[in-house]
This record gives sequence, C-alpha cells and structure tokens, in this order.
Amino acid sequence: MVMNPAGATSITRRQFLNLSSTGVAAAGLVAIAPLTRFRHLLEWFDFSQTRTSDNLNNLIFTNSLRPNQQGRVLNASIDVFDVPSFSGTRVNSYWRDWILPITNIRIGKSEDSFNLVWYKIGNEGYAHSGGLQPVLTETNPIVRDIPPGGALAVVTVPFTDAHWDPGDNEPVAYRFYYATTYWVIETVNDANGITWYGVRDDKWEYMFYVPAAHLRIIPADEVKPISPDVPAKDKKIEVHLSEQFMIAYEYNQPVFMARIASGAKFSNGDFSTPAGRYMTFHKRASRHMARGNLAANGYDLPGVPWNSYIT
Repeated sequence: MVMNPAGATSITRRQFLNLSSTGVAAAGLVAIAPLTRFRHLLEWFDFSQTRTSDNLNNLIFTNSLRPNQQGRVLNASIDVFDVPSFSGTRVNSYWRDWILPITNIRIGKSEDSFNLVWYKIGNEGYAHSGGLQPVLTETNPIVRDIPPGGALAVVTVPFTDAHWDPGDNEPVAYRFYYATTYWVIETVNDANGITWYGVRDDKWEYMFYVPAAHLRIIPADEVKPISPDVPAKDKKIEVHLSEQFMIAYEYNQPVFMARIASGAKFSNGDFSTPAGRYMTFHKRASRHMARGNLAANGYDLPGVPWNSYIT
C-alpha cells in the first residue's frame, strides 16, 4: 500500500514521470537531487536530513500544504501537544474518525519515534503523524452514464458510509475511507431525490450504496499503462523494507518512488512482506481484503486500492 504524507505536492503518475526524466538521483540517493526541482520527493521519502537542519526543514515544508488539508484520526484516540514531542504538554485529545485541520508540518525529536513527522492541528498544537491519515474533502460531479461492467471510483472525502439501500436512514454496511477504490455499477435516487452510486462488493458480491458526490469516477486514461513501450522484463519495483519505501525502475532508471507500509507479524499469523525476488503476476485496482477473527487481529478492509500480487 503506497502512502504520501500531508503536504506532498499532488501530481499524477504521468506528471511524475515527466519530472523524473530530467534526472532523478540513483536509488536511495533522492536527497541529493536539486531541492528546487525535487522538493516534493524529499517531502515524501527522506526526512533524515531534516533531523539536523532547520533550514532544510523550513525549505521542504514552506507553502507545501493545501489550504484545506485535513487529517483523519486513525487510532482509538490521539493527543495534541503544545510542541512536536511526546514530552510536551497535552492540550487536547481526539478520537477515531475525527477530522482535524492540518496547518503545518514539523520534525520532532529523534528520541520520540522512528517517525519524526508531526502535524500542527489548527492553532492549538501538534499531533504525531502516525495517528492521522492526510485527507481532503472534495465533492464530485455525478456521472449517470455508467458503462456496462461498471466504472472504477475513488473516495474523495475523509470517509463516507456505505448503506445497504440508498438513503441516509438505511442501515450502514461499511465505512468507506479516503482514497479507497470501488466498482460503481449503477446510479439511483432515494426518496428525497439524492443520487447514490450502487457499488458491487468484489468479495461478498453484495450491493452497497454511497452518496454519489463522495466518489470520483476515474477516467480510463488514468489507469492505462504508463510506459506500454517498455517491455515487462525491463520494469522492476524495489521495496526497501527497513526504510519503508519503494522505487520503480524502467531500464534500470528510477522513475517513481513512494513510501510504503509493508506487512508484519501478528498474534494470529505472520503476514510479513517476504524478502526475495518475485514476479508480479496479477494486478487489481480494488480489492476487498478480509481474514481472521476481527476480535483477534483479523481484518475486514473493503476497497484496498492498487494491488499487485507476487509469486
């Protein structure tokens, strides 16, 4: 699963390739690329130098946040401190799925956590980035002409509830979160004239209904192969487990990088991402992943986006 922290410049895959063709540094050396052109790469991947350089810290994060940047609380609760450190004074607490304004990004003390990134919450203090998902609230025009077989869509609000039938008062089946993806099959109006998308669940084969304005139908051009002229044998992805980032190559040249969250060991099994060399044999733009007992480290995650399966 690929992630980027709040404040990273928002660009498409194709825009990234256009930038990278001008000369990204060698694998693992992104930090030495010219800061003016590749500042967004530093924002995504390399916070190590910001631990010792306030000037670089200011350079990276100046004017990098959107005015409407928000964060969704991931944990059962998070604390807000007066300074970007767990040793600061707690000034407030928030609970899961609260939506908070992110107004700045700071690097905290190295003794606090492996992850040194903190988000400023409005004007009240700082919350550790590990407990917040960067999100936006953006509504979308409604597409009524859904092609046969459905259309891929992405959630563009912090979260939206998927109901068993169209209507706010209908029972909720799942909560769909920001940036997750789904297959829209139809559009329907509820009794109040509000338009909902009918979403076909790819695991249970159920139909769920989501407010149409909360999903963006993804144009076909966005999911076309980026470099169809490059043979599959000349493409590779390098996953750095200890540093938690990946690099994509074409002809041994790096063309894309992103932070990642790999698997891990839990009490009910080892779900670690295995080291080694593998072939990618299948890709899915959306997948409902569920396994185990939810009361004991099981999971039930609809709409996991952009999956690549390896041998």
